[in-house]
Amino acid sequence: MNKQKTLAQIEATKVVAVVRLQEVALFEPVALALYEGGVRAIEITMTVPGALAALEKAISNLPSEIIIGVGSVLNEKTTERAVNAGAQFIVSPVTKKEILDACETAKVAVMPGAFTPTEIQRAWEWGADIVKVFPADILGVKFFKGLKAPMPHLKLMPTGGVSLKNAADWIQAGACAVGVGGALLDKEALRDRNFEQIKKNAERLISNLKTINQYG
Repeated sequence: MNKQKTLAQIEATKVVAVVRLQEVALFEPVALALYEGGVRAIEITMTVPGALAALEKAISNLPSEIIIGVGSVLNEKTTERAVNAGAQFIVSPVTKKEILDACETAKVAVMPGAFTPTEIQRAWEWGADIVKVFPADILGVKFFKGLKAPMPHLKLMPTGGVSLKNAADWIQAGACAVGVGGALLDKEALRDRNFEQIKKNAERLISNLKTINQYG
């Protein structure tokens, strides 16, 4: 899937599942449960032991409709390694031009992290496809409404503080997608290998996002 199709899919489903795990062996069953629950874009973070090897393996084993990216990327070298492993998008908690430039060269979607209006606009000017606003729970939904008023051109993805119940609120406030981690992958479900619960969490999230079309 090329860069534009990747971005179009993310904006269509409006969610990127952020997968942080202690056991890398859980990645494929977790990703499959998320997919069965309706999620299509999944980010495996570099904090997962053996994340890139797991990515390469998952690309071969999981349904081709799943878009897999790599998160917690902090430099150009890691960006290049992730792209070579098959990452379809790159996410970072920070904005570094070397990361954006590497993604531009590789023609891979990039979502750098930013916090203030100045940081967000700079990330956009440097070539961000979507700006990850992080940590979004500190800023809140009203921040998005305030930011989009003078800068409607921005494509924003809040990460941190997005729940199964409030995801639609962020989209209605101006986000093009949401990044969701712990709300989908609750600790008890992971501990108990309760992949059915993870699937149900994904279903609840997707159901919440669908209310945008119904009521908003």
